Amino acid sequence: MRNIVILLFSLLTTGYMLAADNIQFTASAPDAVVLGDQFRLTYTITTHKVKDFRAPGIKDFEVLMGPMRSQRSNTEIINGTVKSTNSITFTYTLLATGEGTFDIPGATIVADGKPMTSNSVKVKVLPQDKDAGNNAGGNNRSGNTGSSAASRSTDNSISDQDLFITVTANKVNVYKQEAFLLTYKIYTSVDLCQLENAKLPDFTGFHSQEVEREIKWTLENYRGKNYNTTVYRQFVLFPQQTGELKIEPARFDASVARMVRNVDPFEAFFNGGSNYVMVKKTLTTPALTINVGALPSGKPSGFTGAVGQFNITSSISAQEVKTNDAITLKLVISGVGNLKLLSNPDVKFPDDFEVYDPKVETNSVLTQDGLSGNRTIEYLVIPRHAGEYKIPAVSFSYFDTKAKEYKTLTTEEYTIRVNKGEGNSEQVIANFTNKENLRALGEDIRFIKLNHVKPEPRDTFFVGTLSYYLWYVIPTLLFVAFVIGYRKRASENANVVKVKTKKANKIALKRLKLAAKLLSEDKKDAFYDEALRAQWGYIGDKLNIPVSELNKDNVQQELQKAGVSEELIGEFITTLNECEFARYAPGDQHQAMDKVYQAAVSVISNM
Repeated sequence: MRNIVILLFSLLTTGYMLAADNIQFTASAPDAVVLGDQFRLTYTITTHKVKDFRAPGIKDFEVLMGPMRSQRSNTEIINGTVKSTNSITFTYTLLATGEGTFDIPGATIVADGKPMTSNSVKVKVLPQDKDAGNNAGGNNRSGNTGSSAASRSTDNSISDQDLFITVTANKVNVYKQEAFLLTYKIYTSVDLCQLENAKLPDFTGFHSQEVEREIKWTLENYRGKNYNTTVYRQFVLFPQQTGELKIEPARFDASVARMVRNVDPFEAFFNGGSNYVMVKKTLTTPALTINVGALPSGKPSGFTGAVGQFNITSSISAQEVKTNDAITLKLVISGVGNLKLLSNPDVKFPDDFEVYDPKVETNSVLTQDGLSGNRTIEYLVIPRHAGEYKIPAVSFSYFDTKAKEYKTLTTEEYTIRVNKGEGNSEQVIANFTNKENLRALGEDIRFIKLNHVKPEPRDTFFVGTLSYYLWYVIPTLLFVAFVIGYRKRASENANVVKVKTKKANKIALKRLKLAAKLLSEDKKDAFYDEALRAQWGYIGDKLNIPVSELNKDNVQQELQKAGVSEELIGEFITTLNECEFARYAPGDQHQAMDKVYQAAVSVISNM
């Protein structure tokens, strides 16, 4: 028990030390607000031991309120791991008084005796809607992008200026195989609840890959009006043919919540005088034309269609080997572009080398310029004859989209010295159609021994030998032993009293482990219940008396009949009393629980 207490103390101490080492001081504010709106600027420090908080000079905004201080604490123990979170937040309420993009410097504070500075934040102040006039300044958006630009109207119709989706490409004039980014973006000034049944174009003539991203709303001033906007879908497209390629319109079904006035006075009383209805609207994006040009003339002889910015490196596993030993040549092409669409470079291996199908692995992430990462190509070759061979340099050509020209990269040349190995290295080995998993033929395939083996005499028979009879005797003996053991086990299980007595220790140990867990979690009532259940259950199983019929008097009599010493009986009764009284006794409850647990373990062990 003492070890458990020490372990818990160590976990708590370690948790607090880790929390102290990971103190963070961060500032946050909305990315964009509208001129005349109020918003919150917060500074959060993940500890309670702070002093000397100093905010920066906020000169570009009017400070309406602050700093307001609030603090939060939370401690959890999950699977023995202590997680403690403490934080203090300083909040300012600011008013946007001028258009533009403004930087708010970081604040300073002393946390756990160490000075810290928060990050700076950038806030963009958008102009008011042209048709809103001065009335727009009365709305308090407070940086909430979910409803800051939403208009309230009793009209159920939704115009194309209230809700629409745009489709844009970061490039409309590209080369074949040159990547570009296609973006679908939502603009809304109403309460958009759902966007479903998206019917996207087939992207005929393109190889497409979608960019995974999270939906994040922000404010944007578009054509003189403020909208809540978010990037809904993004695709990286690789043109596979030249000419004017058309991206067909996309279609979306939107559901918008609109507020209407109740006509019935009784219904208006209970609904606050208004109600919301769902309005459906179909959104369609315009078609988009991409001009795809052919790659310039003058292609290098080794060009296979790589477009982007690339680099190539090579390495070899060994340059001096024996015949039939495997050699691995590795090529790594890294960069940004149509990485998955590349063809493997042409490698000229010596004719005496057995060459196997290359292993290709691509590791990449999707960016707006294409796939960024590397493509690894591994060739496994096996020299069959001794001598000195050369693996010539590998050339890789690509079209550089930034320089608008072809470039050719070359790896180094390798000289391989092959020494004669063991066995007949001149033996001709047949080719195989599938060679990907073969590693070293010289180790895996052995030569057939040519020594003659003396055959068995013709008149030697297995029937009638000692081995023949053992095949019958041994299984029979094993079957008999299994039957005897099975009947003995069944006889023991039939004696319920003996089984309960035999399992009493195991059940009591299981209950004591549960009590120890409850002790570590400081669950007082559950701990005392489990400790009593462990003691009463143990005695009930040993004496074969139901727990419901046990009490301190008959337990004392039955233990005396069983030959238990008076001292041990008194210790058991005392432990029961302590367990019952400690729950309601004043003082250090954890120390009392620890004492009860140790007494229960001791008395059951002595029993």
